Amino acid sequence: MSAKKTLRQAAALALAGMLTLAGCSGPGAAASGKDASSLLDPADPVQIELWTYYNGTQQQAFESLVDEFNATQGKSVGVVVTSSSQGGVNDLAAAVTGSAQELVGYADMPDAFLSYPDTASLVDSFGRVADLSGYLTDEQKDRYVEAFLAEGDLDGTGSLKVFPVAKSTETFQMNLTDWRVFADATGSTLDELATVEGIVTVSQRYYEWTDAQTPDVPNDGRAFFGRDALTNYLVTGAKQLGHEVLSVRDGRIELDLDRATMKALWDNYYVPMVQGWFSSEGKFRSDAVKTGDLLSYVGSSSSVVYFPQTVTVDDQTSYPIEVIALPAPTFESGVPCAPQQGAGFVVTKADERTECACVEFLTWFTAKEQNAGFAVKAGYLPVTKEAIEPEFLKDVALSLGDSSRNYAETLPAALETMDAGLYRTFPTPKGNEARSVLGKSLFDRAAQDRAAVRAQIEAGADPAQAVAAFLDESVFDAWLADLKMQLEAVVA
Repeated sequence: MSAKKTLRQAAALALAGMLTLAGCSGPGAAASGKDASSLLDPADPVQIELWTYYNGTQQQAFESLVDEFNATQGKSVGVVVTSSSQGGVNDLAAAVTGSAQELVGYADMPDAFLSYPDTASLVDSFGRVADLSGYLTDEQKDRYVEAFLAEGDLDGTGSLKVFPVAKSTETFQMNLTDWRVFADATGSTLDELATVEGIVTVSQRYYEWTDAQTPDVPNDGRAFFGRDALTNYLVTGAKQLGHEVLSVRDGRIELDLDRATMKALWDNYYVPMVQGWFSSEGKFRSDAVKTGDLLSYVGSSSSVVYFPQTVTVDDQTSYPIEVIALPAPTFESGVPCAPQQGAGFVVTKADERTECACVEFLTWFTAKEQNAGFAVKAGYLPVTKEAIEPEFLKDVALSLGDSSRNYAETLPAALETMDAGLYRTFPTPKGNEARSVLGKSLFDRAAQDRAAVRAQIEAGADPAQAVAAFLDESVFDAWLADLKMQLEAVVA
């Protein structure tokens, strides 16, 4: 065993002792806590099962820390953790909600699972979620970023039903290598990309510039920009403009589909989409960046770990690229606002000993060194005040070598976005469904109508004439009316 590994394990064991003395307090004793040895016994370890949606790099980083916990703190206090990925976010949510209702064909509930607040709220409505607020001392709670901890208070009573482990927001990410060529030729600047409207202007310019590169092939301009999450755009964009599309009052979702606000959102996504300036190709927009079909997108700051380092045009053509990240764009007349994202762990309601074992793992996992290491490898922001320091995170990223190069280079944009203002909707059992309807409505309509425009152009129609019918106000009004009807059906 290396000296570095030995020192790391010694530090982890020391931290285990500190947390055992200070934490895992029983419910109702949050100020002072009680010794975890009254609940946990190394000679009779508690086995806990965790479900995640982590895959690839994130899953590897998480499982490595699970192994480390089991060999260090877990061994010393009597906790053994096993974990498994249930697929994607939606797969995990479906598995958990089915298990919570004890439906036929579903496995028993795990001891803890990754969840976004809306899913946690739904599971909580079945009486299956533990409140962890009493298991942490006030001093322990103060170590966490307040907004991250507050997101776990599902009922507004000071509860902690979603334990924060890693967070993200959205950033603007771009292929800097190809941007430089375009910017030099057209005089475009990075400053233009700070606003939603500026991105539309640059996207039109890029489409026209790329189209002009092949004068013998008309109408082959390329898209400049895309968005990974249309729901985030609609929710935070509306909030920037002074309205909350989805809000919660007395446990019920309320709608605010202000026409002027929704029209601004439409004009700055649907309109450039149907004209080919934006694109929604690929499962994620980074897929199109990898093939050179897209230059930039707004997506989760954690997606930087998947941002390609090479553009592969075809079997014969590929070249390396650099990435640049900028803070999430804001409407020119809007107040900066970006989504607060990132699932936390929900502990299934159980006996006090099992709940305490889960908290032991979660407090260890979110301690400075462990949480920062996981966050950097997985592309997330850590959740404690001492771990989210820029210089510390940059040092961690640089220590991990080329695999975390993108993280180090894009971290400032994520932190600047966070500092400017994050926003989250209050969780409700119907929140996931309402958010899904909201994003899918605009995504599907824009993609469908862009395909119709392309089909007309390929059939010989004039591009301006082909798109004209889709830019009529009546198209927007029909979409808004349909969206309202769908959302009202959900929240009824």
